[in-house]
Amino acid sequence: METFFASFAAWLHTQLNLWVAIGLFGQSLFMMRFIVQWIHSERVKQSVIPEVFWYLSLGGGLIVLAYAIHKQDLVFILSQGLGSLIYIRNIQLIWREKRHKKALPAGSAAP
Repeated sequence: METFFASFAAWLHTQLNLWVAIGLFGQSLFMMRFIVQWIHSERVKQSVIPEVFWYLSLGGGLIVLAYAIHKQDLVFILSQGLGSLIYIRNIQLIWREKRHKKALPAGSAAP
């Protein structure tokens, strides 16, 4: 069993580098969006997507995209590139809605 752990530790040491750390960080950030969404939905007792979901999606997606570009992995470049455009668009829609609500006179309802 010690040989297994020694071999695993040696393998892990050869695998870890700055780009792997960046990739793991991006993937962790990307994964956190699901945890945040789940907790938020449980609190309000309905399925909702909080605003922070889109920021975590964009941040994690862009970091994983940088990792994919470094690794020259076309599959991840395409998926994270397209995904990032969708996240940016959702953030734009959120900002637009906030500006619209801010521009409404006090006490009026949004159409």
